[in-house]
Amino acid sequence: MTFPTDRQRLADQLTIGSELIYLPRQDVEHLGLTRDAILELTRQALVEHGHRRYEMPAKIGVHPYDNVFYHAMPAYLPGPGIVGMKWIECYPDNPRTCALPQTTGLLVLNDVHTGVPLAVMDSAWLTAMRTPAVTALAAAALHPDATTFGMFGCGVQGIEHVRYAALAMPRLETVHVYDTNGAAADALIATLQPELEVRIIKGASPEAVTRSAEVLSSATVILRRPLAVVKDAWVTTGQTILPCDLNTFWDPRTARRADKYLVDSVEEHELFASMGYFPDGLPEVTAEIGEVLAGVQPGREHADEIIVNSNIGMAVCDIAVGNALLHRALERGVGVRLPL
Repeated sequence: MTFPTDRQRLADQLTIGSELIYLPRQDVEHLGLTRDAILELTRQALVEHGHRRYEMPAKIGVHPYDNVFYHAMPAYLPGPGIVGMKWIECYPDNPRTCALPQTTGLLVLNDVHTGVPLAVMDSAWLTAMRTPAVTALAAAALHPDATTFGMFGCGVQGIEHVRYAALAMPRLETVHVYDTNGAAADALIATLQPELEVRIIKGASPEAVTRSAEVLSSATVILRRPLAVVKDAWVTTGQTILPCDLNTFWDPRTARRADKYLVDSVEEHELFASMGYFPDGLPEVTAEIGEVLAGVQPGREHADEIIVNSNIGMAVCDIAVGNALLHRALERGVGVRLPL
């Protein structure tokens, strides 16, 4: 799948400047955009980023409470002519206190030729899908021969990470999962084992999972002070570590001693470091993962390298997937047309 870029076809289906399409979450989820398609759209967006064919300031935000953030994430991809912004927030206590999702948000897409809005859509599903796509693409690029994968965190992100790992890692045989809530790990296995050919094993402890997998990822909580749940002593040569939770879950010493420390966006990691999320300092960055996927920078060069690749989410991936959803919605007559 390639970026949909036919503006004339879009103009034939939407009165640009007079109306926009609103896509609630139910519509977004049922448009049938497959994980294979999302992987390819995400890969293309990362390659564009790796070649510096983009404009994307580091995500700015506000923080009404210590554990809450709102992020504004604008981006522009000049090649396919996609421009838009995601406005997303995270309230970790929502599920427990008011039976609402932890993460909600909206994505706005604009017409790059005139600036007028084209679409407003739910961005929670999109975020849940493109985040593990980045992890899986990085895993396949940095550790293509891996047969074992470890996942810390078994919520929505953990479930999708396992699905995407099984899809993108060609030699994957076994997945080890761990969650502080054992019931969440059990639920993940009950949900995914019937649909996936890989074997999924509930880990006895963080140490057991760390010592059992060649490639490891974590999608837990994001805090300024590292929890260092996974101790540096447990990490061995040749492992690939792919955190989605910044500097929280892993012993910071691992990233500092890694042979390569990769990120999705240097600018965004520097911003988070300035906000105190790397209290011991941001490790020296080797390259961005988009550069590796674009062939601009090398990935794994030796079997015994320890590689850490921190991915915290980029708007170029959001707008690439959102653009595909918009085109699919117009083709299928899905969504609510609202006057401008």
